[in-house]
Amino acid sequence: MATIVQFENVGLRYGPGPETLSDLSFSLHEGAFYFLTGASGAGKTSLLKLLYLAQRPSRGAIRLFDADIVTLPRARLPGFRRRIGVVFQDFRLVPHLSAFDNIALPLRIAGVSDAQLRAPVEEMLHWVGLTGRAHAYPATLSGGEQQRVAIARAVIGRPELLVADEPTGNVDQEMATRLITLFEALNKLGTTIVVATHDYDLLGKVADARMMRLERGRLTEPPHPAGAH
Repeated sequence: MATIVQFENVGLRYGPGPETLSDLSFSLHEGAFYFLTGASGAGKTSLLKLLYLAQRPSRGAIRLFDADIVTLPRARLPGFRRRIGVVFQDFRLVPHLSAFDNIALPLRIAGVSDAQLRAPVEEMLHWVGLTGRAHAYPATLSGGEQQRVAIARAVIGRPELLVADEPTGNVDQEMATRLITLFEALNKLGTTIVVATHDYDLLGKVADARMMRLERGRLTEPPHPAGAH
């Protein structure tokens, strides 16, 4: 199985204080599904930022899509980011766009015509249970509805890598299971998926998922099959 991400002795520091992440060395394989766990403050969100290229490491090496991300010219970063879907913990929906248009945004950026994007956007709205809310704006949506729009937007372009920060944190267990099923279906199409979560009920819901655990900025459990000790 090909390697899509490789970290070697990676550290991340914000300002002059201690490192937020220290000595991270691991590989993520193409087409695999990973759960990232750890207590609040362990560094999960910071690790995800490195994965979706919002942050560069303070030290160490990161390879993504077979390129050295640390030395990659900034002009090339947008092209790499388009290959990555991100579900943010704070949603980051565009406030003046409807649910339909927020979900359609990645396709429009990629040059898909309005006629061609209508069917996939409507399919996504159905998948996340928001068919009747297509024309609603973010301010009129509940937290759970905003979360579902954010997830639909992240997966609609079938990214090569999907990074999700607590994607089920604002939905009930039934919808959480449905969303994980959507991620699993995307994974079966070849997308590598990394889900950071506090919800341990989710961990047994994906066959062949691998686990990673952070503790105080260090990887105490590198990627290993669920259930392995």
